[in-house]
Amino acid sequence: MFYNSDYYSKMSNTKRLFAAIKIQPDSNFLELFENIKLNLKHEKIKWVETHNLHLTLKFFGETTADKILEISNAIESAVSDTETFLFDVEKTGIFGSKYQPKVIWAGIPNAEPIIQLENSIFKQVEKIGIYKDRQNFVPHLTLGRIKFLNDKNLFQEIISDFKEEYFQEVKVDSIYLFESILKKTGPKYNVTKEFKL
Repeated sequence: MFYNSDYYSKMSNTKRLFAAIKIQPDSNFLELFENIKLNLKHEKIKWVETHNLHLTLKFFGETTADKILEISNAIESAVSDTETFLFDVEKTGIFGSKYQPKVIWAGIPNAEPIIQLENSIFKQVEKIGIYKDRQNFVPHLTLGRIKFLNDKNLFQEIISDFKEEYFQEVKVDSIYLFESILKKTGPKYNVTKEFKL
């Protein structure tokens, strides 16, 4: 097997980073989420741990230490004129086709402040050579990733039962730069830096 020592040395000095809004689920959110999971317990779905719930603004991937400082400064500039805001988490849906669903999400209808914040971050990180990918930004919370469905029709019926449910209101007064550490038991997110609005 070929071993590139420079590559592995570089990778060991990087962090897998993303910028996000952290979600602190309230009692209504937790009850509703548990209800969804209970109704879909017969399906193979990897549910997001409640302490890991977040809304991703930008995924940076493997990042070197010098670039982390640049990213932090860029985000600091982006949020400097952003005021605290509120948004609602409501409705449940899927990404992927009806016959091949991939992700279960909770929606965010009043997403304009989030979109403006994401745009501000991108304007700043573009200055340090980080560019927007092709995908349109759709604010949402990932609840679960679908591995396998035993009954696709029943799955669609259950998701439909929850499609209009209200989760909670979220107050945003900080965003975070997280390090994502991938483990067999699931990802662990460590706060690299907090940015107050």
